[in-house]
Amino acid sequence: MQDQPLFILAALAVLVVTVILMVGIGGFARGGDFNRKHGNRMMRWRIVAQAVAVVLILIFIWLRG
Repeated sequence: MQDQPLFILAALAVLVVTVILMVGIGGFARGGDFNRKHGNRMMRWRIVAQAVAVVLILIFIWLRG
């Protein structure tokens, strides 16, 4: 199956988005210095990683269809 590596890459991208989201939410919940310094940056990274994940998923679906 040629598209199997793309599926694995898309799944890893989704996992990266989840990890970034959890770190961002955890920092927001704790508040304090970490949230002030890195809260917005974490959410920007999440948006970029999420866009990459969506593009990879769409390419995978397009190749399978």
